[in-house]
Amino acid sequence: MQLEIRNYYEVLLMELLSDEGLLDELPEDYLADLCCVTLNQLPVRYIRHLVDTYFFEDYNELAQMRSEIQTALEKSRAFLKANLNKEHD
Repeated sequence: MQLEIRNYYEVLLMELLSDEGLLDELPEDYLADLCCVTLNQLPVRYIRHLVDTYFFEDYNELAQMRSEIQTALEKSRAFLKANLNKEHD
């Protein structure tokens, strides 16, 4: 049996990266690291059906989640930049 379970923060992160054009702009390895570091800062919210989540979600809750993702993403980019600079020194 295959279950369709996803972390909603992961879905929203991918939407944000796509909206900002980063999915096409950034190298795949860097993007994978960026997603991992970002998601590790966020809580987990599992969902079964994305369409149901869009229908039932509260706008304020969604705005809060997106804000949390944006903050975590900015911290992750700074973290990765600092660590990449260390590797090249």
